[in-house]
Formats: sequence, structure tokens, C-alpha cells
Amino acid sequence: MITLFHHPKTRSTRFIFLLEELGVDYRIQQVNVRKRDGTGERDPANPHPLGKVPAILDAGTVVFESSAIALYLTDRFPQSRLGPTVGEPQRGAYLSWLAYYSGVLEPAFVSKFLKTEVPRGTAGWVVVEEALTPLVEALGRGPYLLGEHFSAVDVLYGTTFAMFRQSPLMEKSAVIDAYAERTVSRPAYQRALAREGG
Repeated sequence: MITLFHHPKTRSTRFIFLLEELGVDYRIQQVNVRKRDGTGERDPANPHPLGKVPAILDAGTVVFESSAIALYLTDRFPQSRLGPTVGEPQRGAYLSWLAYYSGVLEPAFVSKFLKTEVPRGTAGWVVVEEALTPLVEALGRGPYLLGEHFSAVDVLYGTTFAMFRQSPLMEKSAVIDAYAERTVSRPAYQRALAREGG
């Protein structure tokens, strides 16, 4: 059984959503995390090397970082069809969007939140508006990032956009708003919210 190390009202909630979409047995282990103001201590029960969430444990294997967890779970449970398998035509796009999430989109949001200048050049960092452009283009071709088929990348992006759509971190976008609403309207998301507190 998968154990999800979770703290309420954090990004680990989206993995309750993914696990509900997968339809597999899992358990939630609530752990303490350090707060934004620096208070709190690392929870010794949490296997994440920095004491953050999410992290999962599966038969002795620990996986942490959102993109890695999404890939691990969809490869582990291919029957769910929530991630293209090796050799399938959309596998490359799936891997690219997973990497883009943690390597491009999150750094763009963090830079804007911290009001830091984004370094230009070959480092790969871009401002939020640039980071969103290829996402809006992809969503213009289908209701989800891989077209007609909902996948684990939509769990990452859709929940992020639902969280930020009323925030000054992101300009208003009808395409992104509609996508976020499609994502969080799914029954599995509603079940995740019901279990979010443990």
C-alpha cells in the first residue's frame, strides 16, 4: 500500500487527488512541516530529505518531489491510463510537461512571489508570462495538456492554476481558468478535499 506523507493545506493534497484518480489503496500519514515564518521542526517520521511534503513510501521505496511522484505512480499503475507508458506516442510530451512544471513554472512563480529579477540567458528561467505561453497554446488544442486525455500532468498544473487564478502572480486567462475549473471539478478532486484533513 502507498503511504502519502501529507500536511493539510499544502501541495501534498494534490497527491490525494492523484491517488483517488488512480483508484489504488493508500494511506495518509500526516506529518509536521516547518511554517513559512520558520517556526516548527522537521518531523522525524517524514522521509523527505528536507522534511517537506509531499513524499510517498511504496514497499520500502521513498519518492519525493511532485514531478517524480507523479511519474512513479503512473508508471507503477499503468492500468489507470493517467500517464503514457514507454513507447506510447505521448510519452515524450508527458515527460516534458512533468519536467517543465518543476524546472520552469515553479521557479517562475517563486521568482515573482519573491519579487526577484529573473536571470536571463541560457539558464532556462523565464518570467511567469513567458512560462504560461506554451501552456495556453497546448490547452488551445485540447481540454488537457495531452489533448483529450486527462493525465497526472493535469493534476499538477490544474491544481496550481486553481490556487493561483485569483492571485496577482498570474494574469487573468480564460483558457487557464476553464482548465483549472475542469480539473478541480473532477469527482476525485472532491474526494481528495474530503480526505485532506487526514
